[in-house]
Amino acid sequence: MDRLRPRERKVFSGFTKAEIEKMEKLHNESGEQSLDREFCRKLARNFNSSKGRAGKPPVKWIEVESWFQNRQQNCPSKDASSRNPPAKLSVVPEVCPANKGHESSRMSKGASVAGEKVPDLSELEFEARSSKDGAWYDVDTFLSHRFLSSGEAEVRVRFIGFGSEEDEWVNVRKAVRERSLPLEHSECRKVKIGDLVLCFQERRDQARYYDAHVLEIQRKLHDIRGCRCLFLIRYDHDNIEEKVHLRRLCCRPTY
Repeated sequence: MDRLRPRERKVFSGFTKAEIEKMEKLHNESGEQSLDREFCRKLARNFNSSKGRAGKPPVKWIEVESWFQNRQQNCPSKDASSRNPPAKLSVVPEVCPANKGHESSRMSKGASVAGEKVPDLSELEFEARSSKDGAWYDVDTFLSHRFLSSGEAEVRVRFIGFGSEEDEWVNVRKAVRERSLPLEHSECRKVKIGDLVLCFQERRDQARYYDAHVLEIQRKLHDIRGCRCLFLIRYDHDNIEEKVHLRRLCCRPTY
């Protein structure tokens, strides 16, 4: 393993890089709407439920509003063309076309692959497993895709909060999936013994999200702090067992 991806866990000192990037994008797209109080409350709730804020104090909606106000004052006007975000791949390929080994730098909405219509998945969020440390990270952009001679599809991804130097080719079938969902305190009953979960593993020198399976559950009464249940999990990558609280778990989407 050449280099581990650091994911620091510090005392709250401001917004994370990913949160700032999202607010910049929303500011460019929403303009005056970003100063709406309900808009700021909704965004603060979104940040607080994201995996990137695990282990950090919650963001207050007033802090979100203040950021947008300062941003509005510093950039009172913007050229309309600057509001268009960079083009991204809207879908993740799952089937192989006839010309194996082909690589494409762009895929359009509703693209046709192997004669089949691929649905537009632009509204979904994805996560990908890094080959460098085996941990899962939120995907910012699918940059390009290719098909190997074996028929396996790969995509080149950029992870949220990381630069182009950390871009990776990952296997679509094995290392790309829809983003795991953080759990609210009231949702602890959704977690069952045997479930596959994404767990925030904290170590002295690193903190990352890894797949794990739930072995035991100690149900406890909730208090003012929320869910106090304990979940005994075993990490898939190293077989280490650990008791964790709900805040460190994310569940797999179900339909």
